[in-house]
Amino acid sequence: MTVVPVTSADLDAAEVSWFSALCSDDYQFLGVPDGALRSSWAHCSDIVKTAERLGFRNILCPSSYQVGQDTLSFVAGCAPITSKINLLAAVRCGEMQPIMLARTIATLDHMLEGRLTVNIISSDFPGEKAESGYRYQRSREVVEILKQAWTQDEINHDGEVYQFSGLTTDPARPYQTGGPLLYFGGYSPAALDLCGQHCDVYLMWPEPKDQIAERMKAVNAVAAKYNRTLDYGLRVHMIVRETEAEAKEYAEHLVSKLDDEYGQLIRERALDSGSLGVSHQARARELADQFGYVEPHLWTGVGRARSGCGAALVGSADQILSEIEEYKKMGIRAFIFSGYPHIEEAEFFGKLVLPELKTCSMPHVYGRVPATAPATPLGIGERR
Repeated sequence: MTVVPVTSADLDAAEVSWFSALCSDDYQFLGVPDGALRSSWAHCSDIVKTAERLGFRNILCPSSYQVGQDTLSFVAGCAPITSKINLLAAVRCGEMQPIMLARTIATLDHMLEGRLTVNIISSDFPGEKAESGYRYQRSREVVEILKQAWTQDEINHDGEVYQFSGLTTDPARPYQTGGPLLYFGGYSPAALDLCGQHCDVYLMWPEPKDQIAERMKAVNAVAAKYNRTLDYGLRVHMIVRETEAEAKEYAEHLVSKLDDEYGQLIRERALDSGSLGVSHQARARELADQFGYVEPHLWTGVGRARSGCGAALVGSADQILSEIEEYKKMGIRAFIFSGYPHIEEAEFFGKLVLPELKTCSMPHVYGRVPATAPATPLGIGERR
């Protein structure tokens, strides 16, 4: 039995995703910049193509103001070079006027023929320091406007941040029925309320399993107030090898050239460096043993030089499969893995673990993707 009720209760598969390092986050040695692993179009699109070839079902394309690429531009570029993998585009709410964002997402969804998913982000913009309550109110209104744009004939919204009346939704009607699935991660009460009311998949960063269970219970309690259930996802790094000893040795190799002062600078330059979720990742490092393990296979060393997701599953293929199975029993239906360097670690996971997993695409599980192009103005509907 799962920790809490989940939307996809009977699903015996999982959405297994990888990560494209758009925001200066690929290393041979953690914290040691390598020009060959820069966040260029060439390198990051190679990560996407590798993930598709190996059989990953989705790939997270993050958003941050660091040396790297604009997320939505990158996703658009991936449309003609992929045919199977979904793209999980991180959208920082408020960066773009909501009506235009709705049209942009609908355009991408048509370009990808229903292979788009959206990760809702609510954090400061570069040069901005906004109060948390305002940021989440802005994000809530953006999501509510997007949902109107994707499901109704008109957009009518009278909010604290945005006001719109009588706008046609023709340019914003997506390929998917009801629009792309919304993935969301956040720890504050305002974050949980937004997710519980409007989003589909609640994403968590790695912590001890008892803390993940408590997080799921807190989110479910909020969703229940809106008579909803959610599915749950885990974003975690990966180090898998033929043996546990090899995996642990590689973990030590990865941080063998790390200067902790420089690692702190890397963490602090991220826009989410002061968030509650990041503080939970720091707490996990504090609880870890002398080798950085907070659970037998959960290693917190990555967080020494990375804001956000700061721990990795480390072990042999059998051990990693057992960990994934435990998470699935808890109710986790979506996994977003990554590793360093991203292409090489994807190859290890793709060879040792992925063939043993039954995978799925969450938009298909939810019935969002039509069998043929939809009768919308951007599809095969009447041209008006």
